[in-house]
Amino acid sequence: AASMSVVEHVREMASAGLHSNVRLLSGLLLTMSGNNPELFSPSQKYQLLVYHADSLFHDKEYRNAVSKYTMALQQKKALSKTSKVRPSTGNAASTPQSQCLPSEIEVKYKMAECYTMLKQDKDAIAILDGIPSRQRTPKINMMLANLYKKAGQERSSVTSYKEVLRQCPLALDAILGLLSLSVKGAEVASMTINVIQSIPNLDWLSVWIKAYAFVHTGDNTRAINTICSLEKKSLLRDNVDLLGSLADLYFRAGDNKNSILKFEQAQMLDPYLIKGMDVYGYLLAREGRLEDVENLGCRLFNISDQHAEPWVVSGCHSFYSKRYSRALYLGAKAIQLNSNSVQALLLKGAALRNMGRVQEAIIHFREAIRLAPCRLDCYEGLIECYLASNSIREAMVMANNVYKTLGANAQTLTLLATVCLEDPVTQEKAKTLLDKALTQRPDYIKAVVKKAELLSREQKYEDGIALLRNALANQSDCVLHRILGDFLVAVNEYQEAMDQYSIALSLDPNDQKSLEGMQKMEKEESPTDATQEEDVDDMEGSGEEGDLEGSDSEAAQWADQEQWFGMQ
Repeated sequence: AASMSVVEHVREMASAGLHSNVRLLSGLLLTMSGNNPELFSPSQKYQLLVYHADSLFHDKEYRNAVSKYTMALQQKKALSKTSKVRPSTGNAASTPQSQCLPSEIEVKYKMAECYTMLKQDKDAIAILDGIPSRQRTPKINMMLANLYKKAGQERSSVTSYKEVLRQCPLALDAILGLLSLSVKGAEVASMTINVIQSIPNLDWLSVWIKAYAFVHTGDNTRAINTICSLEKKSLLRDNVDLLGSLADLYFRAGDNKNSILKFEQAQMLDPYLIKGMDVYGYLLAREGRLEDVENLGCRLFNISDQHAEPWVVSGCHSFYSKRYSRALYLGAKAIQLNSNSVQALLLKGAALRNMGRVQEAIIHFREAIRLAPCRLDCYEGLIECYLASNSIREAMVMANNVYKTLGANAQTLTLLATVCLEDPVTQEKAKTLLDKALTQRPDYIKAVVKKAELLSREQKYEDGIALLRNALANQSDCVLHRILGDFLVAVNEYQEAMDQYSIALSLDPNDQKSLEGMQKMEKEESPTDATQEEDVDDMEGSGEEGDLEGSDSEAAQWADQEQWFGMQ
């Protein structure tokens, strides 16, 4: 056998995965080629450039890789010009040469990958768009579909996803892509029906498609029922993805207790689970379980710090400890890792809002709504921004829109009522809406809280106490216990009020308002001389500042970090 050329050695090492070795050798050979252009043929130069670029790509040096891939494609152009002119002298000699040339389409795909890593989506789309559609491989169509979707070019995105399914009818993520772009479930199912019918044990797939069609139309109740029916099938029992979806759906439906249960189940089954853990962390933080949130954050950072989730969980811990500038920085870091992270956008938006930067916050909530048009909490965040900046009219328009698009359910009714409560003119309307919501879901906490607020304004304390006791019959919730405490104080039932505040604090030791309620009562019971009382207040003030905000120097340090992450 003839001895191998040096370029063949490079190719062998590349296919053997010896990237660092390829990088050194190809770098030296390219310099030789530059100093003596006759040394290698155009096809050899093309190969050297591609292998060199591949090794740069492997080292995550994306900008450098792109420039070498671009040079490689220019070589390829020169190559196809020269090869056309040369008369073929016996095909045998020329075929092995062309067979082992790295594919031009693969090079373009790698370039697109570099561009997405560099956050240059337009360039990525341009390079893949330039490939004639007949030559597009499934992974090119999948990447294009995702890029189009992100850029808001929905029709092109749908076409590309359908192309993936035509080539690979079991591409489930492409199916989810189509459903998220409001393609009807029936149409999507028809594209996979032949495979479903020809393969045993796949009969669940049409139900699976139906379930996620409900998810993407925002029909949480039917989505939950459909996924539960899949989950009960013995063959799909204990599937982590299904449990994660269920947890997320319970969360969207405002059923936090069940959501936490399902997340815990999923986590028990897969200790390395990352997806959805940001929502789980947020729920734990909302319940005041800050120690659990901290542990979850540490665990996730051990699994991967290249995902948004651990940063979001850690940010929720900061946010609920009232350290907003730190939460802001962690949210920004999460968005940098994954610009599609809805939870990161909500965290950063809430932090900005609480720091008084309402206009910036609004931008983040709008982006969250664009990414998750069926998630009520994105709208809630935006509406809170409008109310914080006294734009009651804009809040009203938004709440009415949500009510129309997501349908009249306990959640949308309550959201609309919340806005109505802000305007003296619409108090009666708020009352009607809340009663409707509570008829549909008597235990929906947000509705109970708002109804109690209304009753408190009207000083109907007995009604309020009855409402809260009824709501607490089947569930325990810090805020409900605390409000019940406030109402009991109003009717002079001090001992029982004290019990309610204690229960509230046992559920969430950080609940400031329950502490205040207790302290107020203690003061009323033991009226000491005025001077001492002032002291207590002073202590409280300084303690709160010190604990929750962190020292000024720390805030300054985070402010530096913020600039570093281009958030100013």
